[in-house]
Amino acid sequence: MSETQSTTNRLFSLDVFRGLTMFLLIAEAAGFHHNFYEFSKGTFWEPIAIQLHHHPWHGLRFWDLIQPFFMFIVGVAMPFSLRKRLATRTRSQVTGHIVKRCFLLFTFGVLLHCVYRHDLVWELWNVLVQLAFTILIAYAIMGLPHKYQLLFSVGLLILTEVLYRSYNPLDPYNNGESFGSFMDMLLMGKINDGGWVAINFIPTAAHTIWGVICGQLLLSDKGENKKVKIFIAGGAILLASGYLLDLTGITPIIKRIATTSFTLVSGGYTLLALALFYWYIDMGKGPRKALKIFAVVGTNSIFIYLFSETLGIQWFRGFGLIFTEGIFGAIGLSHDAVLVLNALLVLFIFWYLTYFLNKHKIYFKV
Repeated sequence: MSETQSTTNRLFSLDVFRGLTMFLLIAEAAGFHHNFYEFSKGTFWEPIAIQLHHHPWHGLRFWDLIQPFFMFIVGVAMPFSLRKRLATRTRSQVTGHIVKRCFLLFTFGVLLHCVYRHDLVWELWNVLVQLAFTILIAYAIMGLPHKYQLLFSVGLLILTEVLYRSYNPLDPYNNGESFGSFMDMLLMGKINDGGWVAINFIPTAAHTIWGVICGQLLLSDKGENKKVKIFIAGGAILLASGYLLDLTGITPIIKRIATTSFTLVSGGYTLLALALFYWYIDMGKGPRKALKIFAVVGTNSIFIYLFSETLGIQWFRGFGLIFTEGIFGAIGLSHDAVLVLNALLVLFIFWYLTYFLNKHKIYFKV
């Protein structure tokens, strides 16, 4: 599950998909999403800017798809990495590497919350914590035929429904009084102010499992057109299933507790995104040189995520303001406009760091 695949890899589309996802994540750390929304209030940009924020509860926005993208992409890369590692290592050595990697991801995720809080805390809501569990689950079954992997992912969604509905039959998806909140009290002695829950890894493990299946299909000898058709058909089925659950009132689409309808819908969009990237880039004539702008961000994805969420937030936002406020504030730009420009400057710094590391073939592996 290397996060450092070369941008010259046959599946350049996967590098671009991963890199674009990471680019959007570090843009948030740079402060762009928040500052752009504040700047856009009352303008025609506001409907677009709001899509860069999570939906408060029942509903779906573009930003709600970023974590599913990330977890799915990791799954797609797993068969490629496994094949490469098994060429030089035994299965037990590879398993040991997976377990170690997941432990590190879990640890980094916990430590990030300490950074956010500026205090020693025990909180399990970070995406890296979720990813540590979904990788283990997907790896444990990736040797099974596709139909059994699919059945297992469906079983996780059914289990989620049963747990939530059994705990609170009258209002299973209540913010603060759901099974997820109950488990947070057991695990951490607290619930999240925003409604996030730690056991989201149970349903969202399906995203990583579906990614593994797609990665195995990409490695198969099926024709390229056949692969794209499978991705599109799978995405359409997931979208239809998820929206049907939501529109009929059976299970609402809620990102913050990863309801089954949300998992299905977001998984559908993810499959369609993979089909688009694969068709346009690997099968088509996509501008590879231009797309490397995004691809390089994915070559050190875990590193740049951790860097941007720690030193990036604490150092570079304020550092950038020395110049952006000093220059653009002096010529009369509004404070909100200056903050947007500052976020873009910080984002450029983050991007250039990944470009520099990739150019010198420096990769930080987990």
